[in-house]
Amino acid sequence: MLCTREVTVQVPDGLHHQTAARFIQTANRFTSVVRVVYGDNNVNAKSLLGVLSLSIGAGTRITITADGADAGEALDALEQCLAGA
Repeated sequence: MLCTREVTVQVPDGLHHQTAARFIQTANRFTSVVRVVYGDNNVNAKSLLGVLSLSIGAGTRITITADGADAGEALDALEQCLAGA
């Protein structure tokens, strides 16, 4: 099942370095295909280089999509990660 969610990055440093690594580790816990959409870019959420290439700062609104059996769980966990939880 394809699920989509718009979220605001609330972690102070945005999706850079340690936060990006934590985000990717979270995405990799799930079997669903997970993507991050920012502007015209659409990258694999399980790819460190892909996520870092977006240069997503704090307060940025992004879209996360997940397609698979655990898509809803994946989006919940990733949204929590971006909230700094």
